[in-house]
Amino acid sequence: MSEQKKHGVILMNLGSPDSTEVKDVQKYLSQFLMDGRVIDYPFLFRKILVDGIIVPSRAPKSAEAYKTIWTKEGSPLVVFTRQLQQALETQIEEPVEIAMRYGNPTIESAFNNLLKKNSDLQEVIAVPLYPHYAMSSYETAVEYAREIYRKNGYSFKLDFIKPYYNEENYIHALSENIRPFLQHDYDHLLFSYHGIPGRHIRKSDPTGNHCLKLSGCCDISSVAHQTCYRHQVFETTRLVTQKLNIPKNKFSISFQSRLGKGWLEPFTDIRLEEMPKEGIKKLLIICPAFVSDCLETLEEIAMRGKESFIKAGGESYEMIPCLNTNPLWVKTIAHWIKDYSHGEKKMLLSL
Repeated sequence: MSEQKKHGVILMNLGSPDSTEVKDVQKYLSQFLMDGRVIDYPFLFRKILVDGIIVPSRAPKSAEAYKTIWTKEGSPLVVFTRQLQQALETQIEEPVEIAMRYGNPTIESAFNNLLKKNSDLQEVIAVPLYPHYAMSSYETAVEYAREIYRKNGYSFKLDFIKPYYNEENYIHALSENIRPFLQHDYDHLLFSYHGIPGRHIRKSDPTGNHCLKLSGCCDISSVAHQTCYRHQVFETTRLVTQKLNIPKNKFSISFQSRLGKGWLEPFTDIRLEEMPKEGIKKLLIICPAFVSDCLETLEEIAMRGKESFIKAGGESYEMIPCLNTNPLWVKTIAHWIKDYSHGEKKMLLSL
C-alpha cells in the first residue's frame, strides 16, 4: 500500500440545517450559538440567551431565508463542499471526506468513513475551510475535531492545515477569481468579511497587550498576528489588491453579519446604504472569509445587500462568488496535500 493511501483528507466547513423546516433550523442554531467560542458567555447565561430568546425568535426568519437559496440537492454550503470534495479527489490519491462543525455530516462520521475506506489509515490531514483565524470559526473547528479524535481514541495521527490568509497559492486563486469581474464597469470593490466581536480579537491575543490595545496594532509586527482575525483579513486584502493592481481609492473593507455592539467596523449593511451618497454607484462585492457560498453570501449579500444598495441610490451591484470549486482553488488544496504526503510540513498548524 502506498504512503498516499495511508493518508486521508477531511474538508471542514461551518455547517447548515438539514432542511428549511423551522425545527431543523432551531436545532442547528442552538448547536451553533451554544458553542462557547461563538457566544463566549457563561454557560447558564448563554443557555437562557440562546434557547430562551435568540433561537425562538430567529429560527422562523432564518428558515425563510434558507428557503430563498436552498437547492434541490440541499444546502448550498454543503453542496459546494461536496463538489469541492469530488473535484479534489480527481487530483490526489488520498480519500477525501467532508465534515461540518455544526450539523451533518459530522467530524466523527468523516473519521469513521476514512477508516472504512482504509483500516490501515495512519494519518489524517484536516483542511478547515476558513482562510483566517478566529475563535468562532477556525479555532472551534480544530478544537472540536481534536475533542472527537481524543474521545474515540483513534490510532491515526491528526494534523491541520494552518490559516492560509497570506499563502501564495491561495492569494493567487482568490485574485484570479476576482480578475474577470474587474473588466466590468465598476466604481468600487468592497471586501465584506464576516464580523466578530472585538473581545474575540483580544481573547485570541497570546500577548494580552497588543490587539486592539495599540494604535495601528495590525500594522505592527507581533506574534499576535498568528491568531488575529483583523490583521489577517487586512493582509488578505492588501495582497490581493496589490496582485490585481487595484488603486487604494477603488476598494475598502467592511464586516457583515453583526449580532450586537462592539463588533468590528465598519458594518457592511451601513456601508451599502452610505456608498451611493458618496458617489459609488456601481459596486462589486466579495466575501473572502468564506470559500463556499452560503446563507451569508447568497442571501445576506447577494439578495438583501443588493436591495439595500439599489434602494439607497446605487445603479449596479454584483457579488463575486466564493472560490467554491474554482480550479485554482482545487489545485491549491491538492498542492498542500501532496506536500504533506511527501513530508513537507510548512502548511501545518503549529500553534
